[in-house]
Amino acid sequence: MNLFDPADERPIPRRALFLLLCLAVALPLAGLLWHVLSPGGWTGWEVAIAALYLGTLPWTAICVANALIGLLILLARPDPPAFVVPQVAWPPGPPLRTAIAVCIRNEAMEAVLPPLARLLDGLEAAGEAGRFTLWFLSDTRDPLHAAAEDAAIAGFAVARPPGGIPVRHRRRADNAGFKAGNVMDFLDHHAEDHDLALMLDADSEMSASAVLRLVHAMRADPCLALLQQLIVGRPAPRAFPRLFQFGMRAGMRAWATGQGWWQLDDGPYWGHNAVLRIAPFRDHARLAPLPDGSAILSHDQVEAVRLHAAGWRVRCLPAEEGSLEGNPPALPEFLARDVRWGAGNMQYRHLILRPGLRPMGRWQMAQAMLLFLCAPLWWGMLPAGIGNALTGGGAATPMGPLAALVLTTWLGNAAPKLCGFAELLARPDRAAPYGGRAAVLRGAAAEILFSLLTEPVSLINKSLALGRLALGARDGWAPQNRAERGVAWADAARLLLPHTLFGLAATAALAAVSAPALLLAAPFLAGPVLAIPLCVLTASPGLSAWLVRHRIAATPEELAAASSTEAMAPAARPVQDAASHG
Repeated sequence: MNLFDPADERPIPRRALFLLLCLAVALPLAGLLWHVLSPGGWTGWEVAIAALYLGTLPWTAICVANALIGLLILLARPDPPAFVVPQVAWPPGPPLRTAIAVCIRNEAMEAVLPPLARLLDGLEAAGEAGRFTLWFLSDTRDPLHAAAEDAAIAGFAVARPPGGIPVRHRRRADNAGFKAGNVMDFLDHHAEDHDLALMLDADSEMSASAVLRLVHAMRADPCLALLQQLIVGRPAPRAFPRLFQFGMRAGMRAWATGQGWWQLDDGPYWGHNAVLRIAPFRDHARLAPLPDGSAILSHDQVEAVRLHAAGWRVRCLPAEEGSLEGNPPALPEFLARDVRWGAGNMQYRHLILRPGLRPMGRWQMAQAMLLFLCAPLWWGMLPAGIGNALTGGGAATPMGPLAALVLTTWLGNAAPKLCGFAELLARPDRAAPYGGRAAVLRGAAAEILFSLLTEPVSLINKSLALGRLALGARDGWAPQNRAERGVAWADAARLLLPHTLFGLAATAALAAVSAPALLLAAPFLAGPVLAIPLCVLTASPGLSAWLVRHRIAATPEELAAASSTEAMAPAARPVQDAASHG
């Protein structure tokens, strides 16, 4: 049996290997934890530290196992996405009609429409105009926004060439069920002439070749209900999204490749940049309100789980090309998104034990909750460690093993992006679109410093958000700010003062009891202490322009666009010269 044979897709051996890798990561870390805490006997504080750390171990192990499997596939296979989703290389079945469904709510249409124009142009050039219809699914309620939206879409439709892809627009009378309700309303009342729906968010951008590849796989496998493509960040001039997405795309490439290998037909759905088969989605992915009457916010994974349970295939294509989205333009929007996602993911506690679900579906919901539950566990260890030191319990703690535990734990959690960077460095042909291996190293160094500063702030924010949820706070799904902007010092201070005070208090306490412990904690405390200036700096035009000018953390899409612009400049210059001398 060859577990990496594309013809052998038995899930049990693959999942067994994944779990063995998780154990191979978790058990040595647990042993190292024992070696750190056991000298001198166990105090109550140390028992608390151990319990908190063991609670985070599953996430660390999942990160490492997915990343290592992904890296092996990325390095060993000439076409890793086709290895993970072989349907993209199967012979296609009968042609299918596809609705391009764009969900919008109070959006700046001048940013939404240009990527869609490029997509339609590409599909029409490929001779596929007769098999697609563009639909705008509007949940906009504000009359002024609605009027501007109507005018923009009408102008867009008029400007399209005759005989091209039809453009349609509908607005719901209410926004019951938020985005999930919007999509299901469309499928119920407007999608009768279509077989598939390409789901796009307002900030999505997909190329025609990427869309046709997804549709090809759906045609090739009639049992495939949903195919999600990997999503990377659109080129971003502002420092925050630029640095964030450079690490995210490296990490998600390794993570999604590894995860796709062992999850097989029980894959995830992220709500956009995906193609779904309308009939099974309409039959099985309809979501009822929760017992308290509230709508399910993080609906996408629940929809995938329900498709799994009904016997349909859901897969994730770990290909970056032609599948993009916008990222939060600054730290405040990033933290607000975390709060929304946390509120949605924690709703899974009401769903995870419902009858009829497959084990992998329950696993995925548990994993989604664990992403947020780890945040208070991580930060809970810090006051427990300070309390242990203040009461004399840390006197026998060996600093060498403690430093090794801190470093290996960080490496484990960063394993997906580190493996993604390693793939680029090991394969010069794959590093070339980033500007070469030296450019990858510069971008990786900048991103690692950035994430060391911002991730602790995000963990504090997640912890605060979970605390508010536990006290009964309920958040809806408000429209998002996607526009680039600076952040004023006063705004940053209002948002991040609690994070800063926590960092300062922890720093002062550690300084009073243990200089070595403070040194070990410094990389993780620097972010909260500097949260306010970090927020302002990463949104500032100055730092952003410097990063762009030096092409630090530049993505292939940014460099390709810059090369195209530079290539056009010499051709335009003679025309300008002739005009000036005419």
